This record gives sequence, C-alpha cells and structure tokens, in this order.
Amino acid sequence: MRVFLYGFCLGICLVGEWSWSVDFEKEIKPFLEAKCLGCHNPNIKKGDLSFSSRTEVLESGHGLVTPGDAGASDLWLAATPDEPGGQPSMPKDGEPLTDSEAALLEKWIDEGAQWPEGLVLREASKTDKSWWAYRKLTPAKFDSVDRYIDEKLEEAGLERNPEANRRDLIRRATYDLTGLPPSPEEVDAFVASKDPDAYPKLIDRLLASPRYGERWGRHWLDVIRYGESNGFERNFIINELWPFRDYVIRSINQDKPFDQLIREHIAGDVFAKGDPEVAIGSAFLVAGPYDDVGNQDPNAKAQIRANTLDEIVNATGEAFLGMTLGCARCHDHKFDPILQKDYYQMSATFAGVRHGRTTLATPEERRLRDEKLKPLQVRVASLTSERSKLRRVIARRIEEKLPEYEKEWTRPKVDRTGTEEKFDPVDARFVRLICDANDARPEGKNFRLDEVEIYSAGDNPQNVALASAGGKAVGDARKIEDFPGAYGAHLVIDGKTGERFISTSNQITIELGQPTRIDRIVFSSAKGERISQHSKFSFLADYRIEVSLDDEKWVEVANGADRQPVNKAHRDHRLMLVETTAEERKENALLTAEINRLNSEMKKIPELPVVWMGTRNAGDAKGPFHLFIGGSPQRKGESVVPASLSTLSEVTPGYRLPEDSSEAERRLRLAEWITHPGNPLAARVLANRLWHYHFGTGIVDTPNDFGYMGGRPSHPELLDFLAHELKRNGWQLKAMHRLIMLSSTYRQSSGYREAAAQKDGDSRLLWRFPPRRLSAEEIRDTILAISGKLDEKMGGPGFRLYHYMSDNVSTYEPLDEHGPETYRRAVYHQNARSSVVDLMTEFDQPDCALSTPRRARTTTPLQALTMLNHDFTLDMAEALADRVGAGLPSEQASRLFRYAYVREPDEVEQKQVAEAIETTGLRSVCRAILNSNELIYLD
Repeated sequence: MRVFLYGFCLGICLVGEWSWSVDFEKEIKPFLEAKCLGCHNPNIKKGDLSFSSRTEVLESGHGLVTPGDAGASDLWLAATPDEPGGQPSMPKDGEPLTDSEAALLEKWIDEGAQWPEGLVLREASKTDKSWWAYRKLTPAKFDSVDRYIDEKLEEAGLERNPEANRRDLIRRATYDLTGLPPSPEEVDAFVASKDPDAYPKLIDRLLASPRYGERWGRHWLDVIRYGESNGFERNFIINELWPFRDYVIRSINQDKPFDQLIREHIAGDVFAKGDPEVAIGSAFLVAGPYDDVGNQDPNAKAQIRANTLDEIVNATGEAFLGMTLGCARCHDHKFDPILQKDYYQMSATFAGVRHGRTTLATPEERRLRDEKLKPLQVRVASLTSERSKLRRVIARRIEEKLPEYEKEWTRPKVDRTGTEEKFDPVDARFVRLICDANDARPEGKNFRLDEVEIYSAGDNPQNVALASAGGKAVGDARKIEDFPGAYGAHLVIDGKTGERFISTSNQITIELGQPTRIDRIVFSSAKGERISQHSKFSFLADYRIEVSLDDEKWVEVANGADRQPVNKAHRDHRLMLVETTAEERKENALLTAEINRLNSEMKKIPELPVVWMGTRNAGDAKGPFHLFIGGSPQRKGESVVPASLSTLSEVTPGYRLPEDSSEAERRLRLAEWITHPGNPLAARVLANRLWHYHFGTGIVDTPNDFGYMGGRPSHPELLDFLAHELKRNGWQLKAMHRLIMLSSTYRQSSGYREAAAQKDGDSRLLWRFPPRRLSAEEIRDTILAISGKLDEKMGGPGFRLYHYMSDNVSTYEPLDEHGPETYRRAVYHQNARSSVVDLMTEFDQPDCALSTPRRARTTTPLQALTMLNHDFTLDMAEALADRVGAGLPSEQASRLFRYAYVREPDEVEQKQVAEAIETTGLRSVCRAILNSNELIYLD
C-alpha cells in the first residue's frame, strides 16, 4: 500500500492541517529543476515527457498531474515509494525526493497545482552569476606583480630564485618578444653593460622591433583559429586571407588598443567602411573552417548552416570572453550560467555572415578604376547591342522557317542515360565520337561519358569496345595531379558506370581489339542515374560518329542532326549556324573580335584587391530567429532576437535589438558590449593570455574557459590587478609586457631546487622561472637565423612547405626539399587545415581547425629523426658550416657556439668539438649542433 504521509516537516506533523499554502516558485521549482529536469526537458524528453512548463505538466494529457488529487497524479506516484523504506521509480539516476520534498509535492498537487503563468523551469547549472569570472574586477591590493607572487610564496613557505644571469635573461626576453635568438653581438653588449637601465632598454628595443608583431601575432592567430584552407572534406586552399594575418601583425606592432582590435574583429567593416586596413579585421569571423560541400537536401543544408554559425559563435566566445558558448547549443549550459537562449541570440547576431571573397578597396581606388573601365564598357555595350540586333534579324528568319526545320527532327532528343545509333553494318578498327555541341552549353564542344558500347553485327552481338575485349580508348581528358587518370578515356570502356570521362577536346576515339563488323553504338553519361539532369552529367547534343580501318581514312556512319534539340538554346544555336548568311557571319565575326579585344583591354586594368572577409547577406539576417530544440534546425523552439548574454547582466549593461535590426547594427552592438568598461571578462581573459605566453601557463590554465570546467586561478587577485592595469594603459599590450617582464618574478633564474619542487612541482607559484622548449615556429626560425639564411621580408602572400593539388577535394603533399623561397619566418607559412608540414607538425604546430590557446608539448622519436635527417636541416647544417668558415678547429668551435648558443664553449666543450670537426668534418658537427637540446630549450 502506497505511503501518502511522510514524517515531520519543519517540526509540523504532516498528518495534521498545513498552516500555509505551498509557494511553487520557492518550494517546488528548486527540486524539480535539480532532480527531474535533467531527463525531462524540451531537449531530452525521456518518456516523451517534459517538466519545464505549465502546459507540458498540467495540459499535456499524460496524466502527470491531476490538480487536487496527488494520489491520481503520475508525477507524485513515480517520485514516491510504494511501501515504507522502498525506492521510488523516479528518478532512475540521482537522488530521490526527500521526505519533506515529497510532502510538499503532495500538498501542492492537492491544493490545485498552482503554477505561475509564464514561469519556465530550467535545469540548474553548476554555477551561477556569482561565479568568480563573472563578478566585477576586485580593487588592486598591491601595486606590483611581485607582491602578489610573494604573498602566495610566503603562504607556501617558498621563496623565488635569484635573478637569472644576463645571457639567459637576454635570450629569454628576446625569444619571448620576437621568437628569434639574440645575436652574439647583442648578448656581448648586454652582458658587458654597466648601465643600470640596460634591461629596461632591452625590453623597449625588442618591443620596437617589427619582429615583435610577428611573434605575438602568431600567438593571437592561434587563438582565433586562423587557417588558410576551409577544412572539411574539400579543404580547398584560401589565397586571399593573408591580408588579415598582416593586419594582425601590423596592429600588434602599432600597439593598437586591444579593445579596438576586438571591435574591429567583430564589426570593423561596419564602422570603417572605406578604410581597408581596418575593415579587414572582420575577416576574423570567417577565418575558421566551414563546410562548402553544397548539400542540396534542405534539412542537411540547414544543419550545415547552423554548424557554420556555431563555429563563429564558439570562436567569439572563446577568444574574447573565455566562455564555452557552444555547450548551450542544444540545451542550457550544464556547468555555467549560459542559457540556450543566450546562444541563439548570439547566433542571430551573426546570421548575415557568409564565408567567401569580397572586394576591399578605398573609394579613391574604386573611382580610379571605374574611370579607366567606363569608356571601354560603354563601347562594349554599344557593340554588343549591334551584335544582338544582327542576331535578332536572324532569329526572326528562324522563327518563320521553324516549322520546316521541325519536320526534319524526326527522332527523340539525346538521352543522357543512353543514346543509341544504328547503321548499316560496316567494318571498323577505329570508332570516333565527335561532339559538335554539348547539352549544357551549345557553344561548348567538351562533354562527359560514363560508357560507350560498340556492338558487333550478326545474330550474337557483343560489346567489342570493352577493355576486356581488347579495346582501347583515347581522348584528351581533364587531368588532376593527386589522382592521375581519374577522368581518363579508359573509363568509357571498363563496363562500369559511376565514374566519367571528362573531355577537354571535342572527341574520343576507341580502337577495337581487331577489325570487326559493327552496326550499333550506345553512349551515355548518366546510365542508371536517378537525377540525370544534374550538371555533372553534361552530354553531347549534336554529334557525329565516324569509323576507320587504319586511323587515317574516316567515314561518317551516323549523326544526331535529325534528333530534336534538347532545349531552346540548343535549337537556336543549331539553326543559327544554318540560317546565318556569309555576309552576316562576317559582320558577326568583326563585332565579336572587337568585343573580345575590348574585353582583353579591360582585363589588363588591375583588379581591385579581393580578400577572404566573407559577405553580408541581408536575406540571411532577416528573422524570425528561433532557439533550436536539441540543436536541430528542424525543431524550432521559442523565438529569439539579437541580444547580449544574460550571464553578465549583473555587471554589464545589456542590449536587446528588434528582430528587424540591421545585420551591421547587431555586430556593432555586440562588439561594444564585449569591450564595455563594465565587462570583466574581456580584460581578464586577455590579461591571462599575456601571462600564459610569458610563463608558459596562465593564471587560469585554461585560457579559453573561465567557467566551471576550466581551471581555477592560481592568483585571482593578481589576475584582476593585471586586468585593471590593462584597462588603465588603454588596452595597449606593450605596457603590460613591461610590467610583467621588469618584475623580479620574470627575471628570476630557472634553477631547480628539490625542496621547492616537493611543494610546487609545476612551479605554479613561480618560485622559479619555468623553462620551456621553443615552439615549432621558433625552432625553424632559429635554424634559419643562426645559419644566416633567414629572409626577414614581412607581409604578403605566404609560402608553402607542401605541394597543393586540388580537384573536388584537396591534397597537401609535404615537400622533401625546402628552397630559398621558403626561408621566411614561419608565421608567413600558408597553414592549411589537416595538412602535415615536416618539422613543424612534429614539434606540435597545431592544426588550425580549432582555437589553440595552449600549444601541446610532446617529446617523440619522430622529432629527433626529422631534425637529424630532413633535407632542410641538412641544408641548414651546410649553410651554418659556410657561415662558420675556415680556420683552426678550435676557432671554428668557438664561432659555432657563439652563433648557436650565444656563448663561448668551455675548455672541455671546445676541445671535444674541435676534435669532432677534425674527425667528421665541420658540416657533421653543425648537423649535431642543430639537433642539440641547448639550441631549442629556453631557461
């Protein structure tokens, strides 16, 4: 027998009368959200039940709740045990209702199950708006980095290391700010300097170097998932995105306020129209991967579009806010206070953004080009009008004679699934199919075929064209490097369909295994295809079939002249050839020649710059917008409008735009909201990134995630101090570098102390400077620099360390040899997604399919094998040997150490290296130096 009454609640016996009415919002809502909504919400709906709204609970017809009678309500019956001490059937996982909660639920139902109108239940996230990252910045307690670090060290009973020696310090600072080694002369001058301001002056010099923007630009490009191919299965190369890379490097070198950079990334094309150097910043939106497969199924198309917007939303949330917004795509965020509605409000903000190329030029550049083009365009338009008039005269004659011609077209039009020609038996060794017009573009003479069948005459006809019967097919075909023969003529005689010969000329010839008497030919481009009208099956519209015994004398045995035209364009083309007089043909040729000449002149006028910045589609930006239940565009939920995230509503003024707001206004308002002075996240996240790149680990060790699943700050007050300083310095990074790098914390040595390591093995409290291995780019740039081969050219199109091949999909084949054209800094490499680049990939250069806020640091045998044996390192070893030059082995050893390690060898090292040079040669020793740990590790 089910137990209806439970113990005591708040000291009142539940058998007696309750002295108050149950408050649903305060007393029922919390435990329904915590214990029921995880399985029963609009996105999951286990048992086809949702408990999120009044309608779903009280009016669904499921019998969940019968107001006034708990004993007849499935919700209460499932949530309470049948017998005392038993287990309820729900929830299946997790804690059951407590006695007091069950009693409250019973009383609420018996009282009539009052549910406030409009109230929607949501599964509670692990955190709320009081989470540390979403609170206002705390006031600064100290005025220096060191005091915050010292406080934590003292609490742990630790103290920092003494200052690093000057050689280590200049090497550390130079790599940190430029990604390159200091020269031996720079090290000598710094070590010998007696100037007390030598170190601050060093930092200022490095920050003024154009190499600084290249180094820190690379960091930012990692964060914003910059890649120069579109990814996914086609993964085609993008050759017009490099201006954005140059913009990032230029902006960082100029010390552009970073809040301005953020605004330009989101809406630079909105507030800087006419200024390409700023507008290009909004290429951030389309710098990530996207699927361009062009699926024609409406549902799949909608899903791909939703995925594209999701990528932009994720990139924006991670880069600028340290928020994992994508986790709210299918439901409210499980861990952070981010509603599913928040996600779709931001998605609506970017609804008008499409990937693609666009012209980017100043008004003056456009005006000058238009001035050059206009007279040519006017002349072309006039000549085109004359030619059209001539053709209309011919067309009128055609219309008058059309009935006569139609009588001649006695056979059906060509059929892509199979067109048959029969003729009197004839002996042949060679058969030639000639295209006079194709069915997609009558002027075109190229075509596609999946099969050509040639049948022997007689009672037992056989397809003698087959390769298995000795047949051979010859024809000029489309060629692609990565799949030779993919579209070759051999495909028409393999007895299979699905793959096609794609011609680049107007004919194909088939040589039979032996002379044969034939009387029938069947050819097709879409045999067995359901949608034969697809453009990929383009076919012959007018054709001739010729045969020969010796491949020299040819006889026509069939043609398609008596077949009906495939469409009006084909009909007009066919009749235009017949009806045009010699005089008209001459006049048309003269007009066409002059038009072609003028078009050639126009092509000589340089095009305006085209960049991969995306396009803005007003149609996409039109509402209404909806929340997608479960993330599926096919399950539309409540409507949404472009608006700010509710997560920060208690610290930052929000905004809400009408559904018909312009696409530009939406992005502009979002950019202003992210960089609003009251928004604590943007400054916190950026300050943490700076710390991360200087010390190897951020104060929050998950730079893209400041939420519940991310790391906790090791020094929260220091993080807020840095955020305050960032804002106080106008969001300029160079001042922040000085603040961090002039601190004793940064300047300390990396020396290891066992006792300290026992307490803080990872040096999260920074009792020593964390040593690190150079990044992939730094390693390559260093090898080039010390070998004297580094080309310091800045900007422009990148170089490639792969051979790019593309047809419908792309192939990236790593180069074995890296020529001088590749000796630029690695930041200028044209990084393609899912491509392997020797040396770079081995040393953990990330794939740019996703944001990479932290580089992996692996140690693998392949690293050593590549460094030792790749042609690049062998070439650089030879270049380094040439730079070291001739001399005594001891002198060569000294110069080699200075170039590679910016120090002199000690007595033992000099002796050993000199002996090795004498024994194995200078080049071999240089090769060993390039493979040494000291070269690629930083103290």
